[in-house]
Amino acid sequence: MDATDCQAEIEVTHGVGLHARPSVTFARLAKSFPCKVEIEVNASGVWLNGKSIAKIMGAKIRKGAILKIRAEGGRADEAVFALKSLVERDFDEDRRHGRIL
Repeated sequence: MDATDCQAEIEVTHGVGLHARPSVTFARLAKSFPCKVEIEVNASGVWLNGKSIAKIMGAKIRKGAILKIRAEGGRADEAVFALKSLVERDFDEDRRHGRIL
């Protein structure tokens, strides 16, 4: 893989998974990169548009799900790193509600 093609895998640890707010946060961050971003849930073989709030919410991604994130194009490596970090930080939900841990 090079800077135009990148992939990562991570477990969703957020208590309720990707409900509305995390889905919006994820998609907005994905949209901030010029590359194509896709996600796969639990090795389903189905890749979803990571920039689509509707697709992400529709996948009903729960806590414990294994999320693969892949990006292709300019700044793909940065996009995957940023999105993986966002999932690791539980979508910054604690900060948003004033509960910095």
